[in-house]
Amino acid sequence: MSKVSITLQNTDDGRQIVDAIVSDNPAAEVSRMPALTKIDCEGRLCLKRETIEERLGRSFDLQELQLSLISLAGNVDEDDDSFTLAWEAGPATKNA
Repeated sequence: MSKVSITLQNTDDGRQIVDAIVSDNPAAEVSRMPALTKIDCEGRLCLKRETIEERLGRSFDLQELQLSLISLAGNVDEDDDSFTLAWEAGPATKNA
């Protein structure tokens, strides 16, 4: 498997989002720098709206993630409740 990653700005919201991600993904490796935090994880990384809301103390639309996002690596699977990064083969290569 390969690692996926997400990099967020070190804003007030960004730091809370990082805490939520680490809470939901105990295998995540965190690299903190002055202006950003990069999170790497083997296989997949899942961000849960509910956990982010608990950390922020307010409702959170996962589209707000774009305000803190610097970069990501992995295929994105997103709905109203979660944002998941994973390296998975697409339908064309699964059956080949």
